[in-house]
Amino acid sequence: MNKIKIVLDKKGIKQKWLAEQLGKSFNMVNSYVQNRTQPSIETLYKIASILDVEVDELLYSKDDIEQININKQ
Repeated sequence: MNKIKIVLDKKGIKQKWLAEQLGKSFNMVNSYVQNRTQPSIETLYKIASILDVEVDELLYSKDDIEQININKQ
């Protein structure tokens, strides 16, 4: 499942609101959520900032992040 969609659902935020905050169309945000288009790195950072999450949370599952942290030790 798409991580942006998960965060939006978890926070009770609508795609339309995110689109307005990003200055993008609803269709563009919906294409990110449906994995039809990937946001640019710049847009990904903007999404993370707007949603008040780390970029990693939009890219990796919690299990992936835990595994990365274990491997760093």
